[in-house]
Amino acid sequence: MARSALAGLIVRRCAAAVAFVMIVACTAFLLVRLAPGDAVTDLQIRVADPEVIAATRARLGLDQPLATQFGRWLVGLAHFDLGQSSTFGRPVTSLVAARLLNTAQLAGLALVLATCVGLPLGVMSGARPDSWLAKSVTAVSLVIAACPPIIATLILLWVAVMTGWLSVKPGSVALPVIALAAPVAAMLERLQSQSSAEAAHSTSVLAAAARGIPSSRLTWIHATRQSLRPVVGVYGVVVATLFSGSIAVETITDWPGLGRLTLEAVQGRDLFLVSGCALAGAVLIAASNLAADLLRLAIDPRLRSAA
Repeated sequence: MARSALAGLIVRRCAAAVAFVMIVACTAFLLVRLAPGDAVTDLQIRVADPEVIAATRARLGLDQPLATQFGRWLVGLAHFDLGQSSTFGRPVTSLVAARLLNTAQLAGLALVLATCVGLPLGVMSGARPDSWLAKSVTAVSLVIAACPPIIATLILLWVAVMTGWLSVKPGSVALPVIALAAPVAAMLERLQSQSSAEAAHSTSVLAAAARGIPSSRLTWIHATRQSLRPVVGVYGVVVATLFSGSIAVETITDWPGLGRLTLEAVQGRDLFLVSGCALAGAVLIAASNLAADLLRLAIDPRLRSAA
């Protein structure tokens, strides 16, 4: 019975993820289509011949009614055909797939780096909040978390140019990874610190301390295992933060990812490319939220019993 309830919960989460992706993609399509201007707006400024403009609009399918365009896009979406990019003259599916892999690589490395830095620092600052280390880490985390991604990236770029510690060549991965990981690490440190401080005063940890378990084991095993449960739940939001921050980071560092492609699509009023980028971003966020939910179910028996 418990297994069937758990399977039902997983099915509901998967259905919610699919619904989220479809809502985001359809909303992006409709907003771009209803917004003033389209892919031939710049052509209208440069070219005075109305026949050329009309032929271009017909070739791109922009002369069709909204309902017809939206219906054809939905049919194509069912066959994994996201249309043709007016900016690049290529199928949107291949463009988005290539850039999505680049962004996934960047976000994955940034997430690993942020986790390896933020969580241990959060455990240490939460276990001894009055120490000089905890106060220093807290001050640095608050500054980094409050810094906008574009400012942090520009600062890192300046440091890299002045010191030569990091490569600033297009395609170099270290600089954009650090720029994306720094604010996420700061956020995870603050969350883990608060959760660790609460776990240290919980009944189970106090009972373990009364049995004579060493303080290091209490901090890194008992309290950390308990404090990770609420932190894991925000990893879906963390991936959304990485995706939103990647637009500025990828543009400044010249990284060929999905965030930079989204900006180019918006600037070119590329209807199908904007929709495809929104769809890919929604898939990343939905998949990460689903993975975080499944991980919470795996490490927290209370959630499994509640299912």
